[in-house]
Order: sequence, then structure tokens, then C-alpha cells
Amino acid sequence: MLNIDLPRRLIADRSASVATLAGLALPVVLGGLGLGVDLNRGYEQRLINQRSADMAALGAAMAYKASSSSAVLSPTATDIVTANGMTGATVSASVIADYPSSGSKAVKVVVTKAVPYTLARVLGFNGSYNVTAQAYASLSTAATAPPYSPACFLALSSASDAITMTGGATINASTCSVAAVGTINQNATSLTAADVISGSGSVVLNYGSISVGNSLRYASSFTYPSWNSAIPPSTKLVNQSATLTDPWATNSDLLAARALLGTYTAVPTLANPTTPTGTDWTVGYSPSASAAPYRTTQYGGTYAVPAGTYNIKKLQVDGGITLSFASGSVITVSNGVSIGGGSNVNFGDSTLYVNGGFNSGSNGVTIGNGPLWIGSGTVTFQGTNTKGTGDVIVNSKLTLGGGQKMKMGAGNHAFAGMALSGGGSVWLGAGNFTNTAGITIAGDSELSLGAGNVLLGPDSSSGLAANLSGSARFFMGDGTFSANGGITTAGGSRLVFGKTANHYINGNMTIAGSVLFGAGRYTVNGNFTNGTGGTTWPYTSSLTGVTYGNTLEGVSVSGYDQAGVNVSFILAGTLNLGGGAKTKLIADTATTSGAQIADLLVDSLTSSATNWGAGSSNIFVGTVHLPNSVVTMSGGNATLSAGQCFTLVASKIYVTGGAQAGTACPEMDPTKSSSSSSGGSSSTSEIKLLK
Repeated sequence: MLNIDLPRRLIADRSASVATLAGLALPVVLGGLGLGVDLNRGYEQRLINQRSADMAALGAAMAYKASSSSAVLSPTATDIVTANGMTGATVSASVIADYPSSGSKAVKVVVTKAVPYTLARVLGFNGSYNVTAQAYASLSTAATAPPYSPACFLALSSASDAITMTGGATINASTCSVAAVGTINQNATSLTAADVISGSGSVVLNYGSISVGNSLRYASSFTYPSWNSAIPPSTKLVNQSATLTDPWATNSDLLAARALLGTYTAVPTLANPTTPTGTDWTVGYSPSASAAPYRTTQYGGTYAVPAGTYNIKKLQVDGGITLSFASGSVITVSNGVSIGGGSNVNFGDSTLYVNGGFNSGSNGVTIGNGPLWIGSGTVTFQGTNTKGTGDVIVNSKLTLGGGQKMKMGAGNHAFAGMALSGGGSVWLGAGNFTNTAGITIAGDSELSLGAGNVLLGPDSSSGLAANLSGSARFFMGDGTFSANGGITTAGGSRLVFGKTANHYINGNMTIAGSVLFGAGRYTVNGNFTNGTGGTTWPYTSSLTGVTYGNTLEGVSVSGYDQAGVNVSFILAGTLNLGGGAKTKLIADTATTSGAQIADLLVDSLTSSATNWGAGSSNIFVGTVHLPNSVVTMSGGNATLSAGQCFTLVASKIYVTGGAQAGTACPEMDPTKSSSSSSGGSSSTSEIKLLK
């Protein structure tokens, strides 16, 4: 029979021992303590792994830098981990792209070590667990300066005559380098530079001296005769090659500027005005019926025409007559205006349209404010002529000579050719100026323009946009400039360009007189030649009273034939200087979009020879960049920088005769290209641990 009291007695029994319960709990407690100990051992191993991974990443990155081969990564990392006392670890190393940022690279090292369980085994943890650490070392590239000063004379040719000096020539560049990819031959008076560098050739000294502030560097040899002791001390001789490259080769502003060579604005086609056919007017002592009513006295020679609209077929004014139109008139002439000698004609402030030619007569004419439009036929203004404000179109060549003068007020002025000679002069007020068929100025004649855009077309025979003979003068105000044709000036002439972003010349620019270049870029699709010299600035115009050439942009240019400040010249051809010309050209220190380029004075990719000689004297500030041309300074030429920075980059540089070249360039803006101004650059992989 079932004993139902037994469960109750068991529940009520309090006599069991604590030792029993403790025994049951002991394995769990010991296992937990063991697991904590094993986990702590894992944390310690992770610290060891991390230190080893850091060192391995740095070492592997350095090995990769030296070899550029990923095959060296894992062996190098493993050796470094083992050298740090870790055995049995698994080590991997690889190059990671776009880390820590886009375009960057890094070496990644992963170190894994197995940690066996010990006390945690009582809980059933058997075997081991992996502890992993990883490290990254950057492979970023940082530019480093070469161990020599920037080059201010740089020849890019690798030939045996990359730089050649002969005779009494001198180069003085005590603050910068004279450098050539090829061989430097010094057989002249003196070569002085902070550094003299032959990147892949030799330096050869014969006659004369070489003096360096820092070093004389050569890839092959430095030779000199035993009797010549004018050499640097042995402590400054460095037998080591140098990488010299064109610092302007990839300049984006320059590349864009060259693409504009040959650009010009096409001149418009001028048309004739509409002139209704009317009746002939003969204004004289025997007037026509149409003119007689305006005679002020019955037999006199004075005519006064009231304001009105007058359609005239031919306007004939006999000699010795005075004719005036009241202001506010509209006057059209369909078959020409002919004014006799000694007559005085005043058209007033009127609208005047003429076809069939225009002859002002010996006294000239007066035309007031309002539009003037002269179409087909021969146009001759004699004597002294004045025109007030208003637009002017002359669809014929304007010819003035023998001291004849034309003065026009503000307005746009357009001509189908212009020929000034024998003291004939034109003075135009502010406004745009268009000449469709070439300008010829000769014999003490002058064309003076106010501020406004200038647009020139070519002469049909010479192809020139402007041709100035001896003592001719052409002065322009500020405004855009485009010439579809060359510009040629003779000795004794004077030419002034205004300021604008870019002056476009589709042809050669041949200057034998004096010239002032207003600030901006000059894009010349041809050669730039300056010749005889002798006509220096300043100069005061007898026509306008304006003085030109004391200063440009606040810089004195007095005493020079050719001057420009804050200018850049982009050429398709060469820059040739001679004939005793005195030149002062200064580049801007800042780039202006679409205009001058910082520190760039002249650029051309021509392979034609460049010659600076015949006693020419130049002050250049900025870079003359002729990477494909042989530049020869000879015959007493002096090309200096007046204590500022002038740099010359050419294929070859010859300094001969009594030529002098000098500059003072502490540095060149390194932002122009990835290379320094020396034409060479070096770089190093900057190895550093990334957190």
C-alpha cells in the first residue's frame, strides 16, 4: 500500500550538507574563471599582434617603395613579425587602392595568432581561438625639392652644344641655376650661377671661368685645361645626373592660349547709304534754281539753308563760297559732293548721307553732331576738317596728305581703308574703330584713336593690317583689338596699343620704330621682330597734346624704344631683336583669365632660330619660353632683368661675342607644373602608419 506521508517528510527534511551543493557548483565556477583567464590572454596576444602588424606594415611599405613589386610584401612582413618574437603566426600583406582616400594607396598587413584554451577546457572549450590584428601604412607621394636651385637658363636639348658660350660673353645668375639636359660649353669670359647643371652630359670649361655658389653638377664629366684654375672647389663638384624637364610643358593656361593662335574677328562689309535721287545743286555766283533761294544776298557768295530734308543729286559748291545748313537737317546726296577752293561749308548738326564721292575743297568742311555716311566714290578731305559726335561710315579709302587734318568726336567710326601721308592726320574721339582694308601711315602723319574697340582688316595688295613708314604715328586707346593681317613699322615711327585682355594679330608683328604695349595678352600668328631702335619714349603728340611713355602700369619706361608691363606674348613664330633696340617687357605676377599669364612673357613652339643681337638691349622680367628654338645672344646684346626674375627656356642657348645675360630669380612659382623651375623634380613615397 502506498505511503502517502513520505513526500511530506522529504520536503520537511532540513538535514542535508552544504558541501554537496558546493561540489555540484565548483566545475562551473572554475570554468568561468578559466574562461576569463583565457580571454585575458587573448587581449594580451592582440596587443602583441598589433605591435607586430604596425612594424610589419611600415617595413613592407618601405620594401615595396624600393622594389615596386608586391611580391616582397608578405615575406618582408613575415620576417618582421618573426623578428618580434612571434612564431606560428599567419601573416598576409597586400597593396590596397583608394585608401585612406580616393587615389591613395596603402600597404595592409594582417597578423593572426592562435591562442589555445587552458582553464576554459573545464567548460568544454577545446583547441584554440584566433586573435587578429591589422595595420595600414600609406604610400602617398610627396614632392621633394631637388638639391639645387631653380634654373633661370634652361636648355632642353641633350646635344653636346646645349649651352655654348664664346668670346667675351657672360652669364650672371648668382641666385639660380644655369642648366642643360646636354653638355654645357664655357669658352667665354665668365659663367656665374648658384648651380651649373648638365643633367645627362658634361660641363666643359676652356677659356674663362665658372663660379658657383652651391654646386657644379654633371652626369658624365667636368673637363678643363690644367692651366685654368678659375673653377669651383672640389667640394662643390657633383658627378650625378639630374632630371631636367620643361616646367611649362603642361601648363593649362598656356595650352589654352596657344589654341587661339590665328584667331581674329572678321571685318564687316561696309555698304552704301540709301540716297534718293533729287536735283542738282550748284552753289556759286551763278547758282542753280534749286540752290538760289538760299542765297542771303542777290549777288553774294553766302548761302544759308534752313532746317529741313534735302534730297540732292549732285552738290557742287564753287570756289570762294560760304554755305551753311541749319542744324536738324537731313541731307542726302546721290551723285557726289564737290567743294571748290577757298569755300567754307558747314553742314550743321545734321544727318548727312552721300554717294558718288566727297571732296571737301582746300579749306575743309565742318560737319556737326549726327550720323555721317559716305558711300561709293573717291573721298578726299583737304585742309582742316571737323566732325562732331555721331557714328561715321566711309565706304571708301580715306586719303589725307599735305598737312590735311580730320578731327571727329565720339562715336563709332568705320572706313574701307585709310592712307595718311605728308603730315595728314586723323584724330577720332572715343568709340569703336573699324578699318576694313588696311591702314597706311607715312611721312610725319598721325592716326589717334580714343578708347574703344579696334578692328582691322588687311590691305588687298600687301596683306598688312597696318603699315607705318618713317616718323608715322598710330596711337590707340583702351579696348579690344583684332587685326587680320600683319603690322609693320619703320624706323622713327611710333605705335601705341591700348589695354585689353587679348590683342589678336593674324600675321607678323615687325617693329622697327618705337612701340608701347598696353597690358594684356598678345596672340601673334607669326613672328615678333624689333629692329632699328633710336626712337625712345616719352613722346607728346602735337595733334592731341597727349604724352605717351613716361610710365606703364606705374612702371617707368622712359628711355626705351619698346615697352610693355603686365604683358604676355603667345607667338606662332620667333622673337628676334636687333638694331640697337632698347626693350623693357615685364610679365604680370598673376594670371587673368583669357588674358596675361602669370610670369609668362613670351611663348612659341617654333623650331626656327631666335636671334637677339646687333647691340639690342633688353630688360625682360618673366619667362621667355621657346622650347624648340635655338636662342642666340650675340653682337653686344644685353639681356638682363634689372634685379628681377628673368628665365629662359629654349632648346639650345648660345651666348657669343660680347653678349651679356643676367637675372636674379630666387624661385619660380611651383604651381605652374608638377616640376620645379629647375626643370627637374623628385618625389618620395611618404611612408607613415595610418590609424
